[in-house]
Amino acid sequence: MQFHVVSCRESAHLSRSSCKNAQIDLDTDLAGNPDAFNPAELLLAALSACMIKGIERVVPILKFELRGVEVRVHGVRQDVPPRMESITYDIVVDTDEDDRRLALLHDNVKKFGTVFNTVAPGTELSGVMRRQAHTV
Repeated sequence: MQFHVVSCRESAHLSRSSCKNAQIDLDTDLAGNPDAFNPAELLLAALSACMIKGIERVVPILKFELRGVEVRVHGVRQDVPPRMESITYDIVVDTDEDDRRLALLHDNVKKFGTVFNTVAPGTELSGVMRRQAHTV
């Protein structure tokens, strides 16, 4: 499988990446651009998308029942050398499945995620998958 993305500078404040029929605005402004993802945020978004896509891939195989998924990702940047020092995540699944099945789903996310397994060797990557708390 191969992937192809093209990114172009639109101005000193914004760049744009395209692939297939999609586009995403990029914060490439040295002062920051609140209307676009910066490169570190894109990395975290790619990681969270990888987790959700992995869940979507195995849900039918495991016959896992879920109503929704939310992934919260937090990254800490190291200055010298510049890199993502650590990433923590919290995967919140809206489900009635038991803890054993939830752990199985989490194992699949960690084992088969392309972005997850690309980031993990070079970054302290840790997190949990938990059931969404329901208020009565």
